[in-house]
Parts: sequence; C-alpha cells; structure tokens
Amino acid sequence: MGTRGRLVGVGVGPGDPELVTVKAVRRMREADAVIVPVLAGDEPGRAEATVRAHVDASRIERAVFALNDRHGLSDRRVRAWDAAARAVLRHFEEGETTVAFATIGDPNVYSTFTYLAQTVRELAPATEVETVPGVTAMQDLAARSGRVLAEGSEPLTLLPVTGGAERLRSALDSDATVVAYKFGRFAPQVAEAVREAGRGEDSVYGARLGLPDEEIAPLDKLQSAGLPYLSTLIAPARREAGRGGKL
Repeated sequence: MGTRGRLVGVGVGPGDPELVTVKAVRRMREADAVIVPVLAGDEPGRAEATVRAHVDASRIERAVFALNDRHGLSDRRVRAWDAAARAVLRHFEEGETTVAFATIGDPNVYSTFTYLAQTVRELAPATEVETVPGVTAMQDLAARSGRVLAEGSEPLTLLPVTGGAERLRSALDSDATVVAYKFGRFAPQVAEAVREAGRGEDSVYGARLGLPDEEIAPLDKLQSAGLPYLSTLIAPARREAGRGGKL
C-alpha cells in the first residue's frame, strides 16, 4: 500500500487551554482534521474542550474510546482503536494528507495515541507518524502547588495506579519523588500508602486540572469518594534542609 498520509499525535496539556504549545496549535490548524477522544459520541471530552479554544469546531471529529475501561486489553478497547484507525484512514482515502489526534497531556506518556498509531500502521504501514509534546499533569500540578519534582541527583518515578497501590508502596520506599497517575479509584489506599511511607506532610494531589471545578490540595484533604479517574499525586522526595543538599 502506498503512502497514506501523516498522523500527528498532539499533546494539548492537562486541561488548561493556555498550556498548549505554539507548535501544537500550528500543527492542529495545519491538519485537514483533528480527531479527539471521547467517552461517547454526543459528549465533548477534556481534549476537545481544549482544542476548541484553538481550532475551528468544523474541523474537529470525535472518536469514541474506552477511556474509563479498567479491565486491561478488553474487546471494547480493541474495537475503539480499530474504529478510530479506520476514521483516520478514511480521511487519507478521501485525499487528505494530515490528520491530527489531540491527546490530554503528552502523546508519549500513557496516551491513547500510542495504540491508535500502532493500529493505523498495521492497516497502512506507509503512514508517517509524528508527535508533538505536551505539558503533563505532573508538571502543571507541580507548578500550581509549589512542589519541586526533582533536584540534584534525585530520581523521579512516574507510575499509574490502575491496579492497586502495591507498586506505589514499593516506589515510595525509594529516595525518588513519586508521581502517581490515574489513582482516583484507589484514593483511600493511595493516601494510606503515602502516609505510611512518611511522605504525607509534603504530598499533594490534583484532579480536573485546568477545568472550572479543579481540585488541588494537600494529601490530608483527600476525600475517599468523588475523586475522578484522571487524578495526579506528587509525593516529593525526602530532602535535607538547606540549599543543594542533593547535588
């Protein structure tokens, strides 16, 4: 099969339309179409809300993804990837050359775009794929809460808490700053793990970042109910008093 066009994964940040890079806006405006992931075809998602601040709505197309499916590699996820890939290829078959896919955060960090790109390449191997980096939730939360993610020689550990808090407990035993993504379902276990590791005092969490009902608070304010799936926690490394202690 010949060249089928270019698929561009564009990171549009954590939810605040002002945290979209100049390059991201340019690449979306240059594309023939911008596909956004949604939970349902008649409902706008977080990525779409951000894209609409920069791109004409007539060029935005929704693709239903199983974004809240917590059962691993389910049939529902696979069907969604296949349907979205066919939508991309349909644009190429109609003579369009570039399709952008907007993803919350960064397209190379726990993003749906990875699976879409793999599926498109399986169906049309000649498709060119590129990505435009985006601001991540941990960067936004660090800036908004005044938490430093890493300094000196400190490691930085990022992990999703989609299957429970055991891996998080292991990470908290290290000397790294630990960032937990997607922990809303396990909020009580996460809070307990952080406190048991002696990091409760400095830790902070954020939910619905960049949206009108966002929530950013110290860990001791964390409630056990009502926290959305896409929530972020920062548990800073233990740091010595004084400047440059980790150099």
